[in-house]
Amino acid sequence: MGKSYPKVSEEYLKAVEKAKRKLRGFIADKNCAPLILRLAWHGAGTYDVKSKTGGPFGTIKHPSELSHGANNGLEIAVRLLEPIKEQFPIISYADFYQLAGVVAVEVTGGPEIPFHPGREDKSEPPPEGRLPDATKGSDHLRDVFGHMGLSDKDIVALSGAHTLGRCHKERSGFEGAWTHNPLIFDNSYFKELLSGENEDLLQLPSDKALLTDPVFRPLVEKYAEDEDAFFADYAEAHVKLSELGFAETY
Repeated sequence: MGKSYPKVSEEYLKAVEKAKRKLRGFIADKNCAPLILRLAWHGAGTYDVKSKTGGPFGTIKHPSELSHGANNGLEIAVRLLEPIKEQFPIISYADFYQLAGVVAVEVTGGPEIPFHPGREDKSEPPPEGRLPDATKGSDHLRDVFGHMGLSDKDIVALSGAHTLGRCHKERSGFEGAWTHNPLIFDNSYFKELLSGENEDLLQLPSDKALLTDPVFRPLVEKYAEDEDAFFADYAEAHVKLSELGFAETY
């Protein structure tokens, strides 16, 4: 089973490569990788497999979607990226935001993630309420990610990206970082989750659910022990998330 992607022009491909280089320098300089990754995720994670609505099609730049509770603070990411986006009018916002998410992982030491261009911008934002709620447990995670068409393994691998960034009380109601270095992409989220010893580090109800669930926990243990396995599964899950509703599956 594979995917066929829309064809884009040589000019478009060159613009994507140039934009990627600009994004690398910008994200590294601003130390904004966690925020940019969150923008890419929240843009893509609204996809619903049944109605085939939502997903990574640039709608998150619209004020109506930025105003969703789960997107608090993401107007900063949109504003930060706009001067670079303006240099590449040929690239859709849909592609640009997902490309920025890929770069955010790479510049912080994470795995290289394949990027396929060709997403077209849509004008209709999805309804609110399709993104995960950090105050809830494993049933909620399966429900939300199931609507996206993602698996248990995808849930745990994607959770590992909490190795980047921190929560801000004014945005989420929670405060603090998950790991000691929130600008390095590695497997320390899983190690900290299992040790549970450092009370200074954040653990949300949705994080703790990974330890109590009989399917999730073995994956947490695997990724804590084997960073290469985490990187491989994360890259695969990230591609799936960033391509929800995009390209033909065969």
